[in-house]
Amino acid sequence: MSLPETRFAPRRFASLTSVGLILCLLLALAVLFFFDPGRYTFYPRCLFHQVTGLLCPGCGSLRATHQLLHGHVVEAFRLNALFVLAVPATAWLLVNKFVLNRSSYVTLINSAWFWTALTIGVLFSILRNLPFAQALWLAP
Repeated sequence: MSLPETRFAPRRFASLTSVGLILCLLLALAVLFFFDPGRYTFYPRCLFHQVTGLLCPGCGSLRATHQLLHGHVVEAFRLNALFVLAVPATAWLLVNKFVLNRSSYVTLINSAWFWTALTIGVLFSILRNLPFAQALWLAP
């Protein structure tokens, strides 16, 4: 007696996982569309900002996402410029990886990408906490 063939089971699991993640993302975006993070308190607060009083690279991202969903790109850029600039780059990487299946062309976990993103995030975090950051649209 042989075991049933299960060579397609990992693919089926991966596709179900992808569908589940996409549905969760769409639900989160719907919540962000209808409920402004600046007005409702059920959104998580930045722990780094609460403890240190400094802005992290992600501070303002929820409010920026809300503004992007409503088509207000300039206001979103004012809230978190790095996030707004990262959205098209992230979309390009995800489309190349998962839609076009160019895994050999673009890898999401690559040391060069990682160190570049980390350096940009640290520099952005430092710059947005300087006194002139408000004038340069670096601080929300």
